[in-house]
Amino acid sequence: MQPLALVSAELVATIIAVADGFSGWQSLNDTVMGGRSQGSCTVSSSGLLMEANVVAEGGGFISCRSPRWQPPLDLSAASAFVLELEGDGRRYKLAVAVADLAGQLGEMIPGGLRWVSDFSTEDSGSTRVVIPFRDLRPVLRAKPVSLPLRFDPAQVNRLQILHSRFADDGGQNPGFRAGPLRLEIQRIEAVE
Repeated sequence: MQPLALVSAELVATIIAVADGFSGWQSLNDTVMGGRSQGSCTVSSSGLLMEANVVAEGGGFISCRSPRWQPPLDLSAASAFVLELEGDGRRYKLAVAVADLAGQLGEMIPGGLRWVSDFSTEDSGSTRVVIPFRDLRPVLRAKPVSLPLRFDPAQVNRLQILHSRFADDGGQNPGFRAGPLRLEIQRIEAVE
């Protein structure tokens, strides 16, 4: 599914997913590396619901990720991602994969190269999160990459929402909590 561009006098937004437009998103949890966290992603007319039981030992992450977009999304007219969601007070992470040369090399390593940024959610009610592209950090398997890489918004081929023990800087996530988790992502868009 290709994104829809909305134009108004104030803002140009590219809707990446909204309501049941999250079709094809799937869970990817720490069980891929021997962990015990269990989570699922369910799509409805309200959006993408991530429900899980997070276990810190042996991995400590759960996620929902988009299908791989071919061709990649061209978000070069935008400068930030905006997420609208119903949170639970935890700190989450947006991870973005790109189809540039570094991204292709990153895919050869499990977990691949991702551009990430942490974000917090309210304990209850709606949270609107703005993540400027300039705040995305390159990481490889939750560890920061110090190579001089640049994020290419014209080659976005996958998004992922995670709750992980690790923050975007590779340190401990201060908003990590093991146990039952519920997050509803209602909308993701890219804006100028």
